[in-house]
Amino acid sequence: MSKELKIIRSTKLPPAVGPYSPGVQAGHFLFLSGQLALNSAGELLQGDIVVQTIQIMENIKILLEEAGLTLQDIVKTTVFLTDMGDFAEMNRVYAEYFPENPPARSTIQVAALPKGAAIEIEAIAVKK
Repeated sequence: MSKELKIIRSTKLPPAVGPYSPGVQAGHFLFLSGQLALNSAGELLQGDIVVQTIQIMENIKILLEEAGLTLQDIVKTTVFLTDMGDFAEMNRVYAEYFPENPPARSTIQVAALPKGAAIEIEAIAVKK
């Protein structure tokens, strides 16, 4: 495996909200930092868990495209929710993005997320 790391970012997305890279490609693996429901101006979308989940998944698709990958290349996600009461609606939207052979996933309730977000999703993909 190559020791070279490639930073993945997109001009279609806002810069990271802290000292981290949106994505890091290490060999065949792509690690995506947790994504919030930010629009291209870096503003958190106001709206329910459905609106925020859709925006996050679209942002993830953009980062994957930058690395030459698709949602089908994701092998693991972690979903962070501030309210587990949002699980069913998040899960419904999430399932639309992975209709067959979804990746492994963990879902965790947390006390708070940056910018007051209700949800954050991180992902690991593998280049086949």
